[in-house]
Amino acid sequence: MNPSERIDQMIADLSDWRGPMLAELRQTILAADPDIIEEWKWMGSPTWSLDGLIAVGNPHKNKVKLTFAYGAALPDPDNLFNGDDKGNTRRSIDVFEGSPVAKHALQDLVRAAIAHNRTNLKKNASAAKRAKASKT
Repeated sequence: MNPSERIDQMIADLSDWRGPMLAELRQTILAADPDIIEEWKWMGSPTWSLDGLIAVGNPHKNKVKLTFAYGAALPDPDNLFNGDDKGNTRRSIDVFEGSPVAKHALQDLVRAAIAHNRTNLKKNASAAKRAKASKT
């Protein structure tokens, strides 16, 4: 199975509200940019990437957790980050049963993560510098 099929299977196997919620979060993330890539990592976690990791989605017992790899560096004007991770790198959104998804705010956060990846990750920053140098 490819990563998208594995994510489909995970969603189908969740027999409660978490399946539809993960599906809605997935759809919202993918709608933020047509070049986002779905991956399956860490022995069973759906991930979304574009020029680096954007986020990981995991169903937990009473929530769906969406963890942004570089969330601490992202603007969050809509205060979506409500998880208990307060370190220097990651931030998460805990979505509970009955919680609405702020789709536009989530897509803005995904786009900010993509911009962060493109300007701050070493592999992308060096490629951007080479491209800029070749134009001059």
